[in-house]
Order: sequence, then structure tokens, then C-alpha cells
Amino acid sequence: MGQHHHHRLHGPQRRLLQQLPYGLLALSVVPLVAGAVRLLHLANGANAPGDARFSSAPVPVVLHIVCVGLYCVLGAFQFDAGLRSRRPMWHRRAGWLVLLSGLMTALTGLWMTLFYPIPQALQGSLLRVVRVVVGLAMLAFLLLGVAAILARDIPRHQAMMARAYALGQGAGTQVILFIPASLVFGEITGLPRDVLMSAAWVLNLALVETFLGQGSWRGGYAHISLRWKEKV
Repeated sequence: MGQHHHHRLHGPQRRLLQQLPYGLLALSVVPLVAGAVRLLHLANGANAPGDARFSSAPVPVVLHIVCVGLYCVLGAFQFDAGLRSRRPMWHRRAGWLVLLSGLMTALTGLWMTLFYPIPQALQGSLLRVVRVVVGLAMLAFLLLGVAAILARDIPRHQAMMARAYALGQGAGTQVILFIPASLVFGEITGLPRDVLMSAAWVLNLALVETFLGQGSWRGGYAHISLRWKEKV
């Protein structure tokens, strides 16, 4: 109880938490649109240049696009403290769907990395290794998050799920990094592409670790955590 006062949020931190879900949704827009376009191409049998590899095995990429969409959109609302406070049962039920879509996102991402014949210009050795590490780490964070909630360790659950979401949102940050780089240098391929793609996941995790280290997350949800413990 004594730490609750210590972690009480100030105005700017509270406003940041309130706006966080909408910022995450905005970050998801371009990848969601790109995924929808790719699904249309696959449905019509008209692959974009460089996407021919999906024709022989479309199921993994279709599952990946659908599950990433669910994970990014529903996952954003898991960070809505007001919604969690007003409708805790919705948070828990939606959380299982977020978990399943997150697990499928990671698994299909690993499958595509390991088994699709991705051109060297789009995925070099560095990016291949990073994608495998990211997929495995996302799986680990999700499963550790489940173990934490079953053990009623709310802060650990929140931290692990935030880390998993940061990895799942890699595509949104990649868009932000690639737009200025492409405007300055033109098409980004090879090692520079590998580095930029990898940097997005590193940046996302660094932001989450900074957020967690400042106590903002725990302070924002301490009162909800106490209520949850009392009910269970």
C-alpha cells in the first residue's frame, strides 16, 4: 500500500497513459493497410513484385497478417487504464484473444523467416537472425506474462505483455524509420535495410524499458492491480 503513493502519476504521465492506446492505433495504420492490400493481392492471384514466394504457401502469411491486426488493435486497448478500471472482465476476456493472436503472430513470423525464400536484398543474414530472436523473445514474453497473471503477479504480467507488444509493433516503427531514410537515400536494400529493420525492434524495447523503469506503468495501474487481487 505504501508504494502506491510513491508511484502516483503526475499530470503529464497521466495524460501520456490516457493517449497511449490512440498512439498505438495510429502506429498500426500503415502496416494494417499494407497487410490488407497484400491479402487482396493474394485473393486475386496478383502478387506484387517480390511477393511471389507467398503463392506456393499463402496460409502462413494470411494468418500472420490477420493475427498481427488483431494483436495490434486489441492489444492497444489493453493499455487503456480507464477501460480496464470500468470493465475489468472485458480486459481479461479480450486479453486471451490478444494472447492467442500474439502467439500466432510470433509463430507465423518465425515460419516465414525460416521457410520462405526471401530475396537477399530484403533479408540478409543479420535480419534473418534478428527476426528469429524477436519471434522467440515475443513467445517468451507472452508465456511469461501468462505465468505471471496466473501467479497473481500483476506488475510482472504488465511488464512482460508490454515487452511482447513492443516486439509485435515492430512494423509500425519500421515505417517511421524507413520514410525519412527512403526520402534521402532512395530504395533501402541489403545491409542498410537489415539494420533499419532491426533498429525498430531495439527502439521499441528501449522505449518500453524506459517507461517501465520510470514506474509509470505500475503507478498507472496500481489501483486496478489491488482490486484484481481482492477479487481473486
